[in-house]
Amino acid sequence: MNQEHPVMYAQERQQSIVATARQRGRVEVGSLAEELGVTVETVRRDLTALERLGVLRRVHGGALPVERLTLEPSLEARHAQYSEAKRRIGARAVMEIKEGDAVLLDAGTTTLAIAEALPPEMRLTIVTNSINIASRLADRPRTELMVLGGRVRRRTGAAVGDWVTDSLTEVAVDIAFLGANGFTVDRGATTPDQAESAAKRAMASAARRVVCVADSSKAGQVHMHRFVPTDEIALLISDSNLDDDTVQDFEDRGVEVART
Repeated sequence: MNQEHPVMYAQERQQSIVATARQRGRVEVGSLAEELGVTVETVRRDLTALERLGVLRRVHGGALPVERLTLEPSLEARHAQYSEAKRRIGARAVMEIKEGDAVLLDAGTTTLAIAEALPPEMRLTIVTNSINIASRLADRPRTELMVLGGRVRRRTGAAVGDWVTDSLTEVAVDIAFLGANGFTVDRGATTPDQAESAAKRAMASAARRVVCVADSSKAGQVHMHRFVPTDEIALLISDSNLDDDTVQDFEDRGVEVART
């Protein structure tokens, strides 16, 4: 135990853990033990107690504040979160695309980063349900842009509904890049909204290859609606903070994982 830390009572320590989780969006057992000057066993007991109180949700290696599991951030908030990690993920995703491919881009800030990383000279067909992605790619002369229409969710800028899902039954693309609000090896990729989940599921069905793109803050999160199970994901692209255990779990299920 690090003797530089003042002794804290369990209640004080747990209040500190909750405050840290809300500030950072996620806490890890090892780093909490070091910061608080206690053993990892003590931290695990604290997290278990806080989960019973309903303020944290235990995930592999740490915990998440319950707010992360119940609130869907706005489009503006997502643009600001992990922007550098998303830029790197977008650049790595482009490496999976070949000249002449038909590519499906789901609505989201990480998939928007893919659109922004696409070389203007590359000849592609892009299919998307995102009004933001469509506006970014509309003036590219070598991009054939196909926009899926439907009701647009203001929170995400995604077109959803029967117009989207019905259109996708007639579409076959080489690769689909799908963002996720959460991903775990047991539940696959999940999202809070039923309509967006249906659109994402139809996109996955339309693609020869499914790539999930999500920053490491989404690891261990489970939302109500699953749109693609783990076994249907060919590649998971995340940032360098994705923990080794999660990588190993996905690779054991046959999913290639790239950290950038």
